[in-house]
Amino acid sequence: MKTRRSQTTITNLRWGAFVFILLILVIQVMPRAWGQRGQRVTSKSTSSVEAPSSLDGGSWSVTGSLNTARYLHTVTLLPNGMVLVAGGLDSNFSVLASAELYDPATGTWTATGSLNTARTSHTATLMSNGTVLIAGGRSIEALASAELYDPATGTWTVTGSLNTARESHTTALLSNGMVLVAGGYDSMTHVLASAELYDPVSGSWTFTGSLNNGRSANTATLLHDGKVLVAAGDDITFPSPPIASAELYDPESGTWTFTGSLNTARDLHSATLLTNGMVLVAAGADISGNPTASAELYNPATGSWSVTGSLNAARELHSATLLANGMVLAVGGFDSNFDVSPSAELYNAPAPSPTPTATPRVTPRPRPTPHIRPTPP
Repeated sequence: MKTRRSQTTITNLRWGAFVFILLILVIQVMPRAWGQRGQRVTSKSTSSVEAPSSLDGGSWSVTGSLNTARYLHTVTLLPNGMVLVAGGLDSNFSVLASAELYDPATGTWTATGSLNTARTSHTATLMSNGTVLIAGGRSIEALASAELYDPATGTWTVTGSLNTARESHTTALLSNGMVLVAGGYDSMTHVLASAELYDPVSGSWTFTGSLNNGRSANTATLLHDGKVLVAAGDDITFPSPPIASAELYDPESGTWTFTGSLNTARDLHSATLLTNGMVLVAAGADISGNPTASAELYNPATGSWSVTGSLNAARELHSATLLANGMVLAVGGFDSNFDVSPSAELYNAPAPSPTPTATPRVTPRPRPTPHIRPTPP
């Protein structure tokens, strides 16, 4: 039977033996439960970090270790090249408020200001002004609070709270500087369809159009045309199976419309906007709850998905990063044995096929240049 225990359950382990016993019972009858993954993660919780010594060789070398071992945290690359790690869980299931900075030049980590609220399963969004917005997540229960990190001072300040407490949601920085938050779980682990917008000028959140299909553990990707692609994730119906549907958010109208569905239903996957404007969705968990190696490409011009080369190793809950050379680096996650994987691999997007241009038989008449609406600051 296909089931799942959300990241919420992992956090709640620390709040009593009674809950722990219940989870063990759940795991025995629900082999795909989140607890199965959570127990493996906590048994391997680590502060060590490895960096690629050579992309061509595909090997890894050890770099400085975090001051605090953690997982289910957020990682943000700052404009100054430093990496901010915030919150998460430690190996004792304690929710963390601490944050650290990684300096690539020295390979070392230093503590920075702590969050005002300890949290895990939250989101982190790099804002246009270089600050980092942390939103939602979970402590004892799902959180609505949000806060901003200022790299110049290394401090966090509280900003407006979400209208709906949520965790395991997705965020996207829109072209107009606002932040879209969509889906996730509420305090009762119900999958949400609601979405909200954060205005950095007023520091407040307002509801926007709801998803056509509530979902969590999905991805959100800002496309070149300013729309946001939300792909796959967990369904709103019990027991929250992975789905293949995808939707587009239009910031102009504040509405969602369905676009082409993926070829494979999945959750816990990654989505990366490629330099050619297409979106690479890679790996994740399939309908049976097993990590998959399959990958697909979304073409915004046609609204359709096409299968692309599979990863060498099945993985879920991994990271995917677009490199300066246009390749995508997939790192870590759970492998097909549900063990934490140190492996990494590179995806090279196929070159677009040239479109032949027909020679006109007559000189074309000039057309007026269309008026382009300026993008609001």
